[in-house]
Amino acid sequence: PGLRIVVSSRVAAKLPNGNTRVDIKLVEAVAIMPEGADADADMDFQTSAALLRDLGGWLEVDDRGITRRSELNQASKSHDLPIRLLMTIIQARSSLARVIFPRDPVGLGGRWEARKRFEMFGFEIHQIDRYTIKDRIGDELRLGVEIVESAPQQTVAFEDKGVHFNLESLSVSARGDLVVKLDTLEASGRVEGRATEILSVTRAGVTEEVEHDSAFQIDIDVQSVPGPRQVDGVE
Repeated sequence: PGLRIVVSSRVAAKLPNGNTRVDIKLVEAVAIMPEGADADADMDFQTSAALLRDLGGWLEVDDRGITRRSELNQASKSHDLPIRLLMTIIQARSSLARVIFPRDPVGLGGRWEARKRFEMFGFEIHQIDRYTIKDRIGDELRLGVEIVESAPQQTVAFEDKGVHFNLESLSVSARGDLVVKLDTLEASGRVEGRATEILSVTRAGVTEEVEHDSAFQIDIDVQSVPGPRQVDGVE
């Protein structure tokens, strides 16, 4: 089972600090369930897909394509929507669909990493993306990618919703392969990994402890379409 998510994105503005603002909008979210799937699991995935359909927001990207800040709309602040799922969507767009290349030239077998420290939904996130050039065929590069993500203990409050999130720990690791088109520098591919997080959610004076430990797989297919928007398909 899984979710197929289609995200459209476009460059919205050049910011005074030299970075670029990219608007994003989730235009489709569909639950993909195998025949004979458990009814409870089917309901969970259908509910997640429905919650995602109003999602939108923006990314602030620097001159190397590194996401420095991100903010999503009010739909993202629903306490029913898992934070890990939101982070996965942004991660797919910022680390997989757009590869961060090194400043110095590299050849076959070359390795490099991009270190990021940015804000996501008010949370401070630390991330390292490691890339290896495996092959080149025509105008396409085949890369291996490894992603490691963590966050310090912190609290984020959405006062308008009366919700406080206390993140105690976050750990994500993933690896896989990408194919990068050199004419657009956009990538498609697949990664698999594991994510664990411990947090507490307080609303209406009641605190709920939440622990997640899950394996995940992300398939991403980037397609350029005529006009100012670009469409990314993520599963």
